[in-house]
Amino acid sequence: MCDCDDRVANDPGSGPGHSRRRFLRWATAGGVLIWTGVAGIPALRALLYPATHRNPVKGLWVKLGPLVSFNTTAPTQVNFAEPENDAWIQSTELKDVWIYTDDDENFRVYNGRCTHLGCRYAFDASRGVFHCPCHGGMYDVKTGAVLAGPPPRPLDTLQHRIEGDVLSADYMDFRVGVPEKVPVES
Repeated sequence: MCDCDDRVANDPGSGPGHSRRRFLRWATAGGVLIWTGVAGIPALRALLYPATHRNPVKGLWVKLGPLVSFNTTAPTQVNFAEPENDAWIQSTELKDVWIYTDDDENFRVYNGRCTHLGCRYAFDASRGVFHCPCHGGMYDVKTGAVLAGPPPRPLDTLQHRIEGDVLSADYMDFRVGVPEKVPVES
């Protein structure tokens, strides 16, 4: 004799206790899923944002100094600190520009990086040229034109303005090693 009704009644997977257990399992799983989304999505976004976000090319207007501080007999180097954000790390990078004027009215402001590999160049007073020590690049002081060496283009000039008696420049870096003047994304 088969007592099928007894098996169903004694089955631990049936009856009122079973429906409560099933409900608690689904409620727990749903709660975990909701809290994972609430906490996990912002955490995932914060983790991936620096790797996927690209800042647009931007300039940094820098006050270079009063007009009377620039020499008409030789170019003047001006150093300044630029804040840098690399993902979560904030630091300060030392940048420089060179200012040339021969009449105290017309100015040329050059980015302080060689267009070949981005090395810092200096003014060679004995030759009257800018000289890059990395690979022997030489540039004309008045025009920034390449005089010798491997640089692929003239020195990068920067936009500048005079406000009152102060010279300011729109500092930005450009891609090195290429013949075109291409701004670098920051």
